[in-house]
Amino acid sequence: MRQPYTRIRISGPIKTSSWTPGLGSVERIEDRLLVRDLVRIVFFVPHDHFDIAPAVSHALDSYLRAVSDQPGALSEYVCCYWESRKLSARGWELIRDTLNPKQRRFADDYTRDEAFYPLKDGADPYFHIYGEQDTGYSFTYDARIPWREPLRNSVSVLSATFPTEYLETRGAGFVRELALDMASRLPFASGHAGLALSTWNSVTKDLERLRPVILRHPGFDIRQATLRDDMGTRVDGVHWLNFLGQPVLGELGGAPGLRTRLQCPTTTVQELEDTRAVVTLGPCPEAGDLAGGQTLPAYRELARVLEPWLEPFPWRLTPFTDSSVEQGLRRWWRRFLD
Repeated sequence: MRQPYTRIRISGPIKTSSWTPGLGSVERIEDRLLVRDLVRIVFFVPHDHFDIAPAVSHALDSYLRAVSDQPGALSEYVCCYWESRKLSARGWELIRDTLNPKQRRFADDYTRDEAFYPLKDGADPYFHIYGEQDTGYSFTYDARIPWREPLRNSVSVLSATFPTEYLETRGAGFVRELALDMASRLPFASGHAGLALSTWNSVTKDLERLRPVILRHPGFDIRQATLRDDMGTRVDGVHWLNFLGQPVLGELGGAPGLRTRLQCPTTTVQELEDTRAVVTLGPCPEAGDLAGGQTLPAYRELARVLEPWLEPFPWRLTPFTDSSVEQGLRRWWRRFLD
């Protein structure tokens, strides 16, 4: 019987504020879950919303079927500049309308008022669905701004998360098939699925809290990519499931060429339609434990193969005020290479 997955749950005080008629803004201190383990699925898609909306709709439907029996998995939403609200019939109407674009429009043609929010937020359109507080469920989609001449390396980003308890209950095979189903219609450049840590604050602010965990358990991903990262066709690190599209897979010699470079017996390379592939590192995701000698050799082997195509240091544009934070993040980013 498989051992339980590694749990990382760190709580602490958070200052929040709310506005009440007659009282104005009221601040309070609440105890919240600051860091938690979960499973994250991410796809980077170098296409505009008009072209991929049906594929995103399919991915959302796959996710909804998977969580339909999970209490609290669908609680709040944000959709195209609406404030966060309880998920209701109106919310679903807005989300479905977003996924059914009637015409192709380019940002070049927006009026001044129309352009304000997309250009300010960096995406048009988008929607985010969240589970109840601290449950670990979410589905987010951010489409890149549709310029007639797309900005270099701009991609649309789709992400879904589940609590680790869901992985234990349903099994790694179920989660893998779900990720494959979500990916099946997306013309992704790359993507991944595996164990991750969700943080209340930014990773750069929470590194001291995270450092002991991530240096011991390298299988946890702490980087949550966004549109502003301009991923392009680069690869966002190494994970349990690694989805590879073009041009990277072609430069590796396709699925057959990639397969010859990987010798670890627990690694599989599965060809997908449209010259894509998924590399699976073992039957289930692993956090690893360097203190216990669990170094994740399959992850290290794939990292060495993919190194020329890996994204440069993700926080390269961050204005660090503490050099030790930058050094710590650089060390983490190269954890499978050094």
